[in-house]
Amino acid sequence: MIGLLVVQVLRAAGCRPVIAIDLDESRLELAGRLGATATIKADDPALIGQVRALTGGRGADAAFEVVGLTPTVKTAVDCVRKGGSVTLVGNLAPQIDLPLQAVVTRELRLNGTCASAGEYPACLELIASGKVNVTEFISAAAPLDDGPQWFEKLHRGEKGLMKVLLKP
Repeated sequence: MIGLLVVQVLRAAGCRPVIAIDLDESRLELAGRLGATATIKADDPALIGQVRALTGGRGADAAFEVVGLTPTVKTAVDCVRKGGSVTLVGNLAPQIDLPLQAVVTRELRLNGTCASAGEYPACLELIASGKVNVTEFISAAAPLDDGPQWFEKLHRGEKGLMKVLLKP
């Protein structure tokens, strides 16, 4: 879901193209509806070539990596142009293998980000203005008493579920 929010914020900021990469076809479809100008399956062997083609042969100016695993960080590094930047948002793994040679020789900038540094008012304004759509993420609304069952479904990774609202 964080990646889908990043897609919308990048579009609202005027970034073009916005390329979404994911393994899940339904998330890629949603990314397209939410503003990605192109979507690519993460397991596509031609992924890097496609990113280069979509960026005039240079590579992306910036990549926002929202998973936090070695393969996804490597993909982000491989997709940016020389002198580009990679912002690490995801942190599923406490440690990863970083392709240091690529970062150093291609003079990439690495940025880390976590939580908030005072952006909440701007985020709320983006939601209130409709530039960021959060209703697309709500999979269901259920009574609070049903919470344990919904948490179990979410934990199992039941297809099609993102966020469930529990109402008292």
